[in-house]
Amino acid sequence: MVRFRFRRVLGTVAAAITVASMGAVLNAQPAAAADPGPQRVVGGSTATQGEFPFMVRLSMGCGGALYSPNLVLTAAHCVGSTGTNTSITATLGVVDLNSTSKITRKSNYVYRAPGYTGAGKDWALIRLASPVTTLATLPIATTSTYDTGTFTIAGWGAATEGGAQQRYLRKATVPFVSDTTCNSSAMYGGEVIATDEICAGYTAGGVDTCQGDSGGPMFRRDSANAWIQVGIVSWGDGCARPNKPGVYSQVSYFSANIRSAATSLGG
Repeated sequence: MVRFRFRRVLGTVAAAITVASMGAVLNAQPAAAADPGPQRVVGGSTATQGEFPFMVRLSMGCGGALYSPNLVLTAAHCVGSTGTNTSITATLGVVDLNSTSKITRKSNYVYRAPGYTGAGKDWALIRLASPVTTLATLPIATTSTYDTGTFTIAGWGAATEGGAQQRYLRKATVPFVSDTTCNSSAMYGGEVIATDEICAGYTAGGVDTCQGDSGGPMFRRDSANAWIQVGIVSWGDGCARPNKPGVYSQVSYFSANIRSAATSLGG
């Protein structure tokens, strides 16, 4: 089965969604509180200003999390090869991408996971041209302790499968799905890489990340009640379909590699 399912905005749609000019795609008002149908980022609800200060919107149509003042953690499939890159704009510090108080930074370097070929190893770091020191960063999980339970997902991606990108950050919660269940014939039939991918979602569907949420964080509270990142939005069949939970890069598995790469980038 072809993995077209990466949750990045592709092609001409991505080109149209830039942080410099959000355009008509992002000019829609936030979804009404009485939205029909199940809760979805596909659904969910609009985040409040300052609720997730580490959230980042990237100009290629992906999400990310502020790993350090000058580094954004995102998905490998959102970026090109490792090297100098000044083409990406990051928008930070706001729920509303059209807000006049938004913070923007250009990239100056991209580090994509070594050996990434489109299956697994779906993580990357983007170095910003200047640091953002006024926002909280999102620590990553370094052990599998937090790779279970209920997670929070957030992003500016489509609120329905095939839908438009969102102007306002949306959030939802999803439960952990075990590797055995996620790889069952009823779900992904062995396609999930159990060693370094983690699934989350409902058997009945209805709540999920979607196109445009790629690279964004999946996170939960740690033992000190602080946010910690456990996943990176990677792929899935459609959005919020029954028996098709979201599949995320398992951050704890790659934590040593991420930290080593961040150190080499000065982060």
